[in-house]
Amino acid sequence: GWRRFQSIPVYSMQDANSRHRMIKYTPEHMHCHATIYGPITPQNTGVVAFQSLGNKLASFRIAATAVVLEVDHSMKVMKKLKLVGSPSKVYKNTAFIGGMFNSSLEVAKFEGASLRTVSGIRGTVKKAVKAGAALKGANEKDKGGHAGAKGTEEGTFRASFEDKLLLSDIVFLRGWVRVDISRYYNPVTSLLQARGDSWVGMKTVGQLRYEKQLAIPVNVDSLYKPIERPNRVFNRLNVPKALQAALPFKSKPKTEAPRKRETLEQRRAVVMEPEEKRLATLVQQLNTIRNDRAVKKREAQAVKRKARAKDVKKEAEWREKHSKDERKKRYREQGQEEKRKMMKTH
Repeated sequence: GWRRFQSIPVYSMQDANSRHRMIKYTPEHMHCHATIYGPITPQNTGVVAFQSLGNKLASFRIAATAVVLEVDHSMKVMKKLKLVGSPSKVYKNTAFIGGMFNSSLEVAKFEGASLRTVSGIRGTVKKAVKAGAALKGANEKDKGGHAGAKGTEEGTFRASFEDKLLLSDIVFLRGWVRVDISRYYNPVTSLLQARGDSWVGMKTVGQLRYEKQLAIPVNVDSLYKPIERPNRVFNRLNVPKALQAALPFKSKPKTEAPRKRETLEQRRAVVMEPEEKRLATLVQQLNTIRNDRAVKKREAQAVKRKARAKDVKKEAEWREKHSKDERKKRYREQGQEEKRKMMKTH
């Protein structure tokens, strides 16, 4: 017969490199793996999963159907892990990263892991820094008189990069961590209960909260907050004069510094003769007349375009209606023709 028991599955998808990557929910219209803790079962054994066996359900539903693939106690289900840190002290190709780990033991676990910054600089985790040790060049005293407090936090480590970092960079570590399979196996003994008694399995967290009228706990650190980033001002690229002299003309910078003093043409006063004044006034009047005519012409063209668009819309509506009537007429004639053929055959 059926071996019935309650367990907690862990869903996963198998990647191209045979790694079982954990997923939170079963995918739609796709197969996935479910790893559970239970008794030894032969391969190719059928499995039927139910979400609940209560009699008070409005609709009974089978949650999933599956087949046993293998029995392996060393099954590894991995979960993607992204850790974020920031540099506390930067050298040429070395930097001390803090805020990513909480202890030197965690750093030792990830020694040799690859790092990457937002700007694309790659690096490697080297070694943890002893808590309380003063970093070279980071012995500035704070208000309390403690030396190098930021660089000596627990979990700070040394990392090497292919280029020099900025203190404003953000460092990412993309890794994988193993997911523990819950060792929960609860046999369903509903057939062994006395008449009138019902079997009750382990309840979910949602059911317990609903029964006890408990609100979902909110982690303040997990809430979305508005991010305010100040606009960064980058220094100008200064090319040394010796290098500019050695460059070809097309590669030399052509930008000139803005003048602080007005030129002679801007400073000198222009005194027109009576004839020049009369000509300037005439040119200004002609430009005013031309601009006024251009405005009137644009307005007239806008009115014409609006009227044209209205006529085009009306014609499109008429054509659509006409084509619709033609289709109806054609379909009616085709139906009558098919009806006559059917009558002739019978």
